[in-house]
Amino acid sequence: MDLTDHAVRIGREIDGLIVRPKHQLAMVMDLNKCIGCHSCSVACKQLWTGDEGREGMWWNTVNTMPGQGTPKGWETMGGGFREGAAQPGRIPTRNELGEAWEFNHEEVFFGGQGNKVHLKPKGTTPQWGPNWDEDQGGGEYPNSFYFYLPRICNHCTHPACLEACPRGAIYKREEDGIVLVDEDHCKGYRFCVEACPYKKMYYNALQEVANKCILCLPRIEKGVATACTRQCPARVRFFGFRDDERSAVFQLVERWKVAVPLHPEYGTVPNVFYIPPLSPALIDEQGAFDVKRSRIPEDYLRSLFGQPGIDALEILAAEMHKTRSGGHSELIDTLVSIDWNDMLGGFDRDPSTIRWVKS
Repeated sequence: MDLTDHAVRIGREIDGLIVRPKHQLAMVMDLNKCIGCHSCSVACKQLWTGDEGREGMWWNTVNTMPGQGTPKGWETMGGGFREGAAQPGRIPTRNELGEAWEFNHEEVFFGGQGNKVHLKPKGTTPQWGPNWDEDQGGGEYPNSFYFYLPRICNHCTHPACLEACPRGAIYKREEDGIVLVDEDHCKGYRFCVEACPYKKMYYNALQEVANKCILCLPRIEKGVATACTRQCPARVRFFGFRDDERSAVFQLVERWKVAVPLHPEYGTVPNVFYIPPLSPALIDEQGAFDVKRSRIPEDYLRSLFGQPGIDALEILAAEMHKTRSGGHSELIDTLVSIDWNDMLGGFDRDPSTIRWVKS
């Protein structure tokens, strides 16, 4: 492997040589559309995490915010960078990840006990799981609130997992910027799990290697969008190259600047972006709507998306006001997505037309 190939593989500066991906695939998720149905998680689970050792992995999750999420308290587990310097992180425990468990389906549905027993986990009572605090949210009645936050690997421009791997087993593909693990080189040291501030790197204890979202690479190479994108009934996800000016991703991120990264302070420069959630008006002590105050605290949204998240909401509000006044908004048309093929950035090939061969 020559110097250029090595620089591409590990994504670092070597003797002054910096090689970046030619193009970067990205995703935008509109949090105002997500209904928390978990179709994306199920699609990913069925397609990618059925192999041995991946039973408890959820490469795609949809958590309720505010909430502890999965792994429990992931936002406080460290990792990433600050002012370019790597920050210490830790590996989530099995209890924080929430081990998979089975329910007593046989007893309830086939044991003649349907009127006497209810569904419950078999064996030891679990203490946490991927959606343990679903729909709980924050605030107090009548100003309680929550929203759903889908998460996958961010396929970062500056991946902390890649920087942390002493084996050079993690790399960004030159042609599309997808972050992958070379399992032939991985030795399961788990420095990558510590380093990822989003905790979207998993350790396969049976195979002793790291596993993660591969952005549905076999589909991408056939011109098909990711499974989580196509299976979303609410049309939450936009997909495409960041530098493709025809794509909705480019328009939302670069032109209108309403799609922003989650926790930009982690310093990894994510390539998954979010349209921040709009909020109903606060209800005051007299029971009336205070239209000047949002129910979702601005400081909380700022803690997730930084000031650009607040700026994005102001842009959205202005465009919504324009349409309500009888005007036209290209931004709102894009977000409504009447033709869902327009969301796919050219990756609109029908997967049913492909003969897939499992290796």
